[in-house]
Amino acid sequence: MEPGLPFPIPTEVQSVSDSLQKEGFEAYLVGGCVRDLLIGRKPKDWDLTTNAKPEDILRIFPHAYYTNDFGTVGVVCDDAEDESLKIIEVTPYRTESGYSNKRHPDEVTFGDNLEDDLARRDFTINAIALDASKGHIIDPYKGQKDIGLQVLRTVGNPEERFEEDALRLMRAVRLVAELNFALDSDTATAIHNKASNLAFISKERIRDEFIRILNSDQPMMALVLAQQLGILEYIAPDLVRGIGIDQNQAHSYDVFGHLMRATQHAADKGWDFDIRLAALFHDVSKPETRKWSDEKNDWTFYGHDVVGSRVTKKALEELKFPRETIEKVSKLVRWHMFFSDPDQITLSAVRRMIRNVGPENIWQLLELRICDRIGTGRPKEQPFRFRKYKAMVEEALRDPISVTMLKTDGNRLMKDFHVEHGPKVGWVLNALLEDVLDDPAKNTQEYLDSRTTELLKLSDEELKQLDISGRRKKEAAEEAELKKILEKNHVA
Repeated sequence: MEPGLPFPIPTEVQSVSDSLQKEGFEAYLVGGCVRDLLIGRKPKDWDLTTNAKPEDILRIFPHAYYTNDFGTVGVVCDDAEDESLKIIEVTPYRTESGYSNKRHPDEVTFGDNLEDDLARRDFTINAIALDASKGHIIDPYKGQKDIGLQVLRTVGNPEERFEEDALRLMRAVRLVAELNFALDSDTATAIHNKASNLAFISKERIRDEFIRILNSDQPMMALVLAQQLGILEYIAPDLVRGIGIDQNQAHSYDVFGHLMRATQHAADKGWDFDIRLAALFHDVSKPETRKWSDEKNDWTFYGHDVVGSRVTKKALEELKFPRETIEKVSKLVRWHMFFSDPDQITLSAVRRMIRNVGPENIWQLLELRICDRIGTGRPKEQPFRFRKYKAMVEEALRDPISVTMLKTDGNRLMKDFHVEHGPKVGWVLNALLEDVLDDPAKNTQEYLDSRTTELLKLSDEELKQLDISGRRKKEAAEEAELKKILEKNHVA
């Protein structure tokens, strides 16, 4: 940073700006980095605008390249230690016209006038330019005033801005969440009027803004605002179904309100994106599984975890999330209803839960449960019984929970017991695992060899049926016991 300047401008940014000005061109910092400097936040990236044309920029900076089709040139700063300074983007002044796809301009014209360039930008707080060398600010749309008021307002007519680029509808909500600003009333009305334009935007771009919303400090505020403005149905329509769906006596809020508060708690705790996403969707299928129970004189939601896992998977697939994220989050939703009373549950049941969700996900499943609990309106995050359950998880993690942790394996079965390669190997290993899940002390080579000898006396069909019936019997018994406990405690 140059001494005496009113803003902390990194040396790399200052150098690019100075180089342009030495060649006789104008150079201004613009957009989000100026906004963040004025707010007092560290910018995540640095953008410069100039009256130099792309070929001029490339001539001045040999180590540079085009980053898009709109004239932006990336100036590479190899020596920068901060990742945000590795690439400084420089874009010529430009005007735009025609937005037939409601996302990108049909025509871009390079200009010589900074004010024309600022006129095309989305919000007043992003239409401020800063001369990095002199500290001089150009602010034709009173963005500094809106920063002081903490208000998000479009540049010019809001309906025209959103008609040009429908993704700005989501960007507005995202900025409200990230900056904790309020929406200008005219801007809010225009978002509501233009909400349907989001149907023209690619799912990938919607997903990217959605991720930033969930990763903000105020996801609940943003998502409630998105619902009120009519754009949430274009992001995750399954969530909207929970509005007005009352729950049972354990809950203070409807399904939608519960999901919002669970998600906000994940943000308050600083937990990662997967937990926030799972918290948002964990009860997404309560509307279609809700049944009235005359016996309980209350609502039940049996199976909402199973159905919800499928709905979550489909919703995330439509938003083009990575396969790893989809599998993990849908698995967390599927198993979030695990029973956690350490006075009534066995270590073998805990081991089976770890096997179901995966040892790499078990602690996040517990974090999801905390979000679920706080989302009901209950004051305590981790009651005593839940803390005891966590201790049981720690103990169970030391025990075998998968066939890979047995003191035998498929190779041993084929070599020492002459089992042919095929499904029979899996049937035997699964039968052995069931024994070990009930009693980890049986995970010895001596016991497993003896038990293998017994199992191999059975026919293939008997082994197959043992594998199938054993799993079904245990699952049915656990589900029946769980249902009884849930009904007794008025939990669905």
